[in-house]
Amino acid sequence: MTTLSLEQIAAKLESQNSADRMVALANLRNVPAAEAVPLIKKVLNDESLQVRSMAVFALGVKPTPECYPILVKLLETDPDYGIRADAAGALGYLEDIRAFDALVRAFYEDTQWLVRFSAAVSLGNLKDPRARDVLLKALDSEQVVIQQAAISALGEIKDLGAIDRILDFAQSEDWLIRQRLAEALGNLPSVKSVSALKYLEKDSNSQVSEAATISLDRLSKAEA
Repeated sequence: MTTLSLEQIAAKLESQNSADRMVALANLRNVPAAEAVPLIKKVLNDESLQVRSMAVFALGVKPTPECYPILVKLLETDPDYGIRADAAGALGYLEDIRAFDALVRAFYEDTQWLVRFSAAVSLGNLKDPRARDVLLKALDSEQVVIQQAAISALGEIKDLGAIDRILDFAQSEDWLIRQRLAEALGNLPSVKSVSALKYLEKDSNSQVSEAATISLDRLSKAEA
Protein backbone atom coordinates (compact mmCIF):
# COMPACT_ATOMS: atom_id res chain seq x y z
CA MET A 1 0.00 0.00 0.00
CA THR A 2 1.35 3.40 -1.04
CA THR A 3 1.98 5.67 1.92
CA LEU A 4 -0.02 8.87 1.70
CA SER A 5 0.98 12.27 3.03
CA LEU A 6 -1.17 13.92 5.71
CA GLU A 7 -2.62 16.23 3.03
CA GLN A 8 -3.49 13.27 0.80
CA ILE A 9 -5.13 11.46 3.70
CA ALA A 10 -7.21 14.52 4.53
CA ALA A 11 -8.26 14.83 0.88
CA LYS A 12 -9.26 11.16 0.65
CA LEU A 13 -11.38 11.51 3.80
CA GLU A 14 -13.44 14.07 1.87
CA SER A 15 -13.92 11.68 -1.08
CA GLN A 16 -17.43 10.57 -2.06
CA ASN A 17 -16.06 7.04 -2.39
CA SER A 18 -16.18 5.11 0.90
CA ALA A 19 -13.26 2.93 -0.25
CA ASP A 20 -11.11 6.07 -0.48
CA ARG A 21 -12.08 7.04 3.04
CA MET A 22 -11.18 3.58 4.33
CA VAL A 23 -7.80 3.75 2.57
CA ALA A 24 -7.24 7.13 4.23
CA LEU A 25 -7.99 5.72 7.68
CA ALA A 26 -5.68 2.77 7.06
CA ASN A 27 -2.91 5.23 6.15
CA LEU A 28 -3.18 6.87 9.57
CA ARG A 29 -1.40 3.85 11.03
CA ASN A 30 1.97 5.57 11.15
CA VAL A 31 0.68 9.08 11.82
CA PRO A 32 1.21 10.42 15.38
CA ALA A 33 -1.97 10.37 17.48
CA ALA A 34 -2.13 14.14 17.88
CA GLU A 35 -2.30 14.57 14.11
CA ALA A 36 -4.42 11.51 13.42
CA VAL A 37 -7.31 12.08 15.83
CA PRO A 38 -8.61 15.36 14.28
CA LEU A 39 -8.81 13.51 10.94
CA ILE A 40 -10.47 10.45 12.48
CA LYS A 41 -13.13 12.67 14.08
CA LYS A 42 -14.19 13.87 10.62
CA VAL A 43 -15.62 10.44 9.75
CA LEU A 44 -17.00 9.31 13.11
CA ASN A 45 -20.51 10.03 11.79
CA ASP A 46 -19.82 8.76 8.27
CA GLU A 47 -22.73 7.42 6.23
CA SER A 48 -20.76 4.19 5.73
CA LEU A 49 -20.89 1.83 8.69
CA GLN A 50 -17.55 0.30 7.67
CA VAL A 51 -15.88 3.70 7.71
CA ARG A 52 -17.39 4.51 11.11
CA SER A 53 -16.23 1.17 12.47
CA MET A 54 -12.67 1.77 11.26
CA ALA A 55 -12.70 5.28 12.73
CA VAL A 56 -13.88 4.07 16.15
CA PHE A 57 -11.20 1.38 16.21
CA ALA A 58 -8.60 3.97 15.22
CA LEU A 59 -9.44 6.04 18.31
CA GLY A 60 -8.44 3.07 20.45
CA VAL A 61 -4.98 2.81 18.94
CA LYS A 62 -4.31 6.54 18.62
CA PRO A 63 -4.78 7.69 22.22
CA THR A 64 -5.15 11.39 22.99
CA PRO A 65 -7.11 13.01 25.85
CA GLU A 66 -10.07 13.37 23.45
CA CYS A 67 -10.45 9.67 22.69
CA TYR A 68 -11.77 8.42 26.02
CA PRO A 69 -14.86 10.69 26.30
CA ILE A 70 -15.72 10.19 22.62
CA LEU A 71 -15.60 6.40 22.95
CA VAL A 72 -17.63 6.34 26.17
CA LYS A 73 -20.31 8.48 24.55
CA LEU A 74 -20.45 6.16 21.54
CA LEU A 75 -20.65 3.11 23.80
CA GLU A 76 -23.51 4.59 25.80
CA THR A 77 -25.57 6.33 23.14
CA ASP A 78 -24.90 5.15 19.60
CA PRO A 79 -28.01 3.55 18.05
CA ASP A 80 -25.96 1.00 16.10
CA TYR A 81 -24.93 -1.97 18.25
CA GLY A 82 -21.93 -2.67 16.00
CA ILE A 83 -20.54 0.79 16.73
CA ARG A 84 -21.23 0.34 20.46
CA ALA A 85 -19.28 -2.93 20.31
CA ASP A 86 -16.45 -1.21 18.44
CA ALA A 87 -16.36 1.52 21.08
CA ALA A 88 -16.20 -1.05 23.87
CA GLY A 89 -13.33 -2.78 22.10
CA ALA A 90 -11.49 0.49 21.49
CA LEU A 91 -11.76 1.37 25.18
CA GLY A 92 -9.95 -1.87 25.92
CA TYR A 93 -7.14 -0.88 23.55
CA LEU A 94 -6.84 2.47 25.33
CA GLU A 95 -6.29 0.60 28.61
CA ASP A 96 -7.69 3.63 30.46
CA ILE A 97 -8.88 2.46 33.86
CA ARG A 98 -11.59 5.15 33.81
CA ALA A 99 -13.45 2.98 31.30
CA PHE A 100 -14.16 0.33 33.94
CA ASP A 101 -17.59 1.59 35.00
CA ALA A 102 -18.78 2.25 31.45
CA LEU A 103 -17.76 -1.25 30.37
CA VAL A 104 -19.47 -2.85 33.37
CA ARG A 105 -22.67 -0.93 32.59
CA ALA A 106 -22.46 -2.02 28.97
CA PHE A 107 -22.12 -5.65 29.99
CA TYR A 108 -25.09 -5.56 32.33
CA GLU A 109 -27.39 -3.20 30.44
CA ASP A 110 -26.80 -3.59 26.71
CA THR A 111 -29.19 -6.06 25.10
CA GLN A 112 -26.84 -7.02 22.25
CA TRP A 113 -24.49 -9.96 22.84
CA LEU A 114 -21.79 -8.45 20.61
CA VAL A 115 -21.56 -5.36 22.83
CA ARG A 116 -21.48 -7.50 25.97
CA PHE A 117 -18.76 -9.67 24.41
CA SER A 118 -16.62 -6.63 23.58
CA ALA A 119 -17.14 -5.24 27.07
CA ALA A 120 -15.99 -8.52 28.66
CA VAL A 121 -12.88 -8.65 26.46
CA SER A 122 -12.01 -5.05 27.29
CA LEU A 123 -12.47 -5.59 31.02
CA GLY A 124 -9.72 -8.19 30.67
CA ASN A 125 -7.55 -5.70 28.79
CA LEU A 126 -7.88 -3.23 31.66
CA LYS A 127 -6.50 -5.92 34.01
CA ASP A 128 -8.57 -4.51 36.87
CA PRO A 129 -9.37 -7.14 39.55
CA ARG A 130 -12.68 -5.36 40.23
CA ALA A 131 -13.97 -7.00 37.05
CA ARG A 132 -14.13 -10.40 38.79
CA ASP A 133 -17.86 -10.38 39.63
CA VAL A 134 -18.87 -9.27 36.13
CA LEU A 135 -16.70 -11.89 34.48
CA LEU A 136 -17.95 -14.68 36.73
CA LYS A 137 -21.46 -13.61 35.74
CA ALA A 138 -20.39 -13.74 32.08
CA LEU A 139 -19.44 -17.41 32.49
CA ASP A 140 -23.17 -18.13 32.89
CA SER A 141 -24.03 -16.53 29.54
CA GLU A 142 -25.94 -18.53 26.95
CA GLN A 143 -23.55 -17.11 24.35
CA VAL A 144 -20.46 -19.29 23.99
CA VAL A 145 -18.35 -16.37 22.74
CA ILE A 146 -19.12 -14.44 25.93
CA GLN A 147 -18.02 -17.44 27.99
CA GLN A 148 -14.81 -17.53 25.93
CA ALA A 149 -14.22 -13.82 26.56
CA ALA A 150 -14.86 -14.20 30.29
CA ILE A 151 -12.42 -17.10 30.66
CA SER A 152 -9.71 -15.14 28.86
CA ALA A 153 -10.39 -12.00 30.86
CA LEU A 154 -10.28 -13.83 34.20
CA GLY A 155 -6.81 -14.97 33.17
CA GLU A 156 -5.87 -11.43 32.19
CA ILE A 157 -6.84 -10.07 35.61
CA LYS A 158 -4.97 -13.01 37.20
CA ASP A 159 -7.89 -14.01 39.43
CA LEU A 160 -6.63 -17.11 41.23
CA GLY A 161 -9.96 -17.37 43.02
CA ALA A 162 -11.70 -18.09 39.72
CA ILE A 163 -9.67 -21.23 38.91
CA ASP A 164 -12.25 -23.71 40.20
CA ARG A 165 -15.00 -21.93 38.30
CA ILE A 166 -13.25 -21.87 34.93
CA LEU A 167 -12.08 -25.47 35.31
CA ASP A 168 -15.75 -26.40 34.88
CA PHE A 169 -15.11 -25.74 31.17
CA ALA A 170 -12.20 -28.20 30.82
CA GLN A 171 -14.44 -30.72 29.05
CA SER A 172 -16.46 -28.22 27.04
CA GLU A 173 -17.54 -29.43 23.60
CA ASP A 174 -16.35 -26.10 22.19
CA TRP A 175 -12.62 -26.37 21.44
CA LEU A 176 -12.22 -22.58 21.50
CA ILE A 177 -13.42 -22.55 25.09
CA ARG A 178 -10.86 -25.22 25.94
CA GLN A 179 -8.17 -23.19 24.16
CA ARG A 180 -9.12 -20.01 26.04
CA LEU A 181 -9.02 -22.02 29.28
CA ALA A 182 -5.55 -23.33 28.48
CA GLU A 183 -4.34 -19.79 27.73
CA ALA A 184 -5.93 -18.33 30.87
CA LEU A 185 -4.44 -20.97 33.16
CA GLY A 186 -0.99 -19.84 32.03
CA ASN A 187 -1.65 -16.62 33.97
CA LEU A 188 -2.91 -18.43 37.07
CA PRO A 189 -0.07 -20.25 38.83
CA SER A 190 -1.37 -23.05 41.05
CA VAL A 191 -1.20 -26.82 41.44
CA LYS A 192 -4.70 -27.08 39.97
CA SER A 193 -3.69 -25.06 36.92
CA VAL A 194 -0.70 -27.30 36.23
CA SER A 195 -2.80 -30.44 36.62
CA ALA A 196 -5.51 -29.11 34.29
CA LEU A 197 -2.95 -28.01 31.71
CA LYS A 198 -1.35 -31.47 31.66
CA TYR A 199 -4.82 -32.83 30.95
CA LEU A 200 -5.42 -30.25 28.21
CA GLU A 201 -2.03 -31.07 26.67
CA LYS A 202 -3.58 -34.39 25.62
CA ASP A 203 -6.58 -32.67 24.00
CA SER A 204 -7.67 -34.03 20.61
CA ASN A 205 -7.54 -30.50 19.18
CA SER A 206 -3.97 -29.47 18.31
CA GLN A 207 -4.57 -25.78 19.08
CA VAL A 208 -5.82 -26.62 22.57
CA SER A 209 -2.89 -28.94 23.29
CA GLU A 210 -0.40 -26.39 21.93
CA ALA A 211 -1.91 -23.64 24.10
CA ALA A 212 -1.64 -25.92 27.13
CA THR A 213 2.04 -26.64 26.38
CA ILE A 214 2.81 -22.93 26.04
CA SER A 215 1.02 -22.16 29.33
CA LEU A 216 2.84 -24.94 31.18
CA ASP A 217 6.13 -23.53 29.89
CA ARG A 218 5.12 -20.05 31.05
CA LEU A 219 4.24 -21.29 34.53
CA SER A 220 7.50 -23.22 34.86
CA LYS A 221 9.52 -20.17 33.83
CA ALA A 222 7.59 -18.02 36.34
CA GLU A 223 8.58 -20.43 39.11
CA ALA A 224 12.25 -20.42 38.11
